[in-house]
Amino acid sequence: MQWRSIVVGLVVLRLSLSCVLWLAFGLGPSVSWGFNFHLGFSLHKLDLLFREERGTDPRGSSSYLSFFDGNKDEYVRRYRTFPDTLKAKMKDMAKEMFYFGYDNYMKYAFPEDELNPIDCEGRGPDVLNPSNININDVLGNYSLTLIDTLDTLLVLGNVTEFQRAVKLVIDTVSFDKDSTVQVFEANIRILGGLISSHILLTDPKHPFGKVGFEGYDNELLHLAHDLAVRLLPAFENTSTGIPYPRVNLKTGVPPDSINETCTAGAGSLLVEFGILSRLIGDSTFEWVARRAVRALWSLRSNETGLLGNVVNIQTGQWVGKQSGLGAGMDSFYEYLLKSYILFGEKEDYKMFQAAYESIQNHMRRGRESCNEGEGDPPLYVNVNMFSGEIMNTWIDSLQAFFPGLQVLNGDVDNAICLHAFYYAIWKRFGALPERYNWQLQAPDVLFYPLRPELVESTYLLYQATKNPFYLHVGMDILQSLEKNAKVRCGYATLHHVVDKSKEDRMESFFLSETCKYLYLLFDEDNPLHKSDNKYIFTTEGHVVPIDKLFREKQWNDLFPCEEGVLTESEPNNRLSNISNCNRISEEQRYSLPLKSAYMRQIDHMVGLY
Repeated sequence: MQWRSIVVGLVVLRLSLSCVLWLAFGLGPSVSWGFNFHLGFSLHKLDLLFREERGTDPRGSSSYLSFFDGNKDEYVRRYRTFPDTLKAKMKDMAKEMFYFGYDNYMKYAFPEDELNPIDCEGRGPDVLNPSNININDVLGNYSLTLIDTLDTLLVLGNVTEFQRAVKLVIDTVSFDKDSTVQVFEANIRILGGLISSHILLTDPKHPFGKVGFEGYDNELLHLAHDLAVRLLPAFENTSTGIPYPRVNLKTGVPPDSINETCTAGAGSLLVEFGILSRLIGDSTFEWVARRAVRALWSLRSNETGLLGNVVNIQTGQWVGKQSGLGAGMDSFYEYLLKSYILFGEKEDYKMFQAAYESIQNHMRRGRESCNEGEGDPPLYVNVNMFSGEIMNTWIDSLQAFFPGLQVLNGDVDNAICLHAFYYAIWKRFGALPERYNWQLQAPDVLFYPLRPELVESTYLLYQATKNPFYLHVGMDILQSLEKNAKVRCGYATLHHVVDKSKEDRMESFFLSETCKYLYLLFDEDNPLHKSDNKYIFTTEGHVVPIDKLFREKQWNDLFPCEEGVLTESEPNNRLSNISNCNRISEEQRYSLPLKSAYMRQIDHMVGLY
């Protein structure tokens, strides 16, 4: 019986010690920023306590973080190098992935909009169920996947197939169709694809070589103009200037159209519409797109500076008061910055800077610095646009674009931390669930439709840092897609990121964006990287040169002064050279971009350990 008493005593001692640690080092749920993550215990607070007892400087070279340096740490061992031979292998793998999807689309689906990769069939609009907006918002019976993919062919260096595909579009595509489509989707996928391909076809700098062909007479530009004209009715008969969400390509706005639209859908038209206006010398398209942006901006909260996610286009009242960085909001912020980069209109950058400041003040939670200090890692949460209070405990996969936008804005430090959080979720599931609950450490919405946002941010962070860590991230994504999404005729949407069951759909952005960014990540010598000219990607991943042509316009200012976006009393941040990122530290360039202790902390947050 004595040995039993000893065992019981040891157990009680162990439990008592655990309780003391829990209380002493601030591990209860009330200490966190409201995240309630299960972090195990706070290494930093333990380290400070022990150093106070020994009378040592916590900032000395033997800080607890040094425990994770060098060969002693598995993160450093795994991520610190990436051989050129492996890079070449991954580049070939990305190319093969693209062609497996593209070739099967052309074989089994063209001229329909999408490929069903499991049944090896084409897919067009759901004419039997017009209310099926998940399909009908995107598919318009206009060879969507081919148009969306044109410039990817050039990025991969296939001039011959690009020319053949352009001729197919010219010969077969018409927008005179009885199709009701979402203005936003038609703009970014179709209009953007046509404009990008036209520009690359006629670019005198020839970054991909001489890709033009005899007899080309601006047909892609004419198609783009035709489509844009068919989208214009969405901007008519609205009290605010914010467009209707959908139009019928033959008849205009449907009589039963709703009066509600999302901020991203209405406010992410300026890049494509603005380029079109400047290519053809007609201010109409930029005018309506810019008017919509200004209208949305005027409705932001006076208290927080934030916008909601759903608005009534007639009353200007916010129907959805959630403010976040994901679905319904994402590309609105993206296009404020990219419009400025392309067109040089200062008001766009002023709006972006003001929006970014509000985001940092009200959505960002966690410790002040990504790579220093204690506390929860930085995370951007969904808040009420008027109060800034947290509305829910989930984030969505579309938000994974934001680190890439932060790179363009020069905020690389915050980009590194947010990207690491999404990568940790990917490592856990081999995909990104559409919604992830950071408090429950579990998906709220389980499907993954092969979205590109994490790959995009990975690519842009690699371009900014050249850290091999991001090549490893790309390799993990490539291998996961090969393992979990590849089917008989392409790559299929994951219906469930845990059990890896699939849906028979391959959205066009998989070829237009996901494969493109993966290939560019591993192709150091791509013309986009070697050209003297600079390029930017639209929100659909279409390549557009940053050219003085787009900073010139053949008309006077579109709006009178009294309609100015920012008044003199509002902050007028000094415009900076946004092509320059903040200086990257030697440690972040040649070691890990995020210290191992913090990387391990994030992995714990998503339940990896």
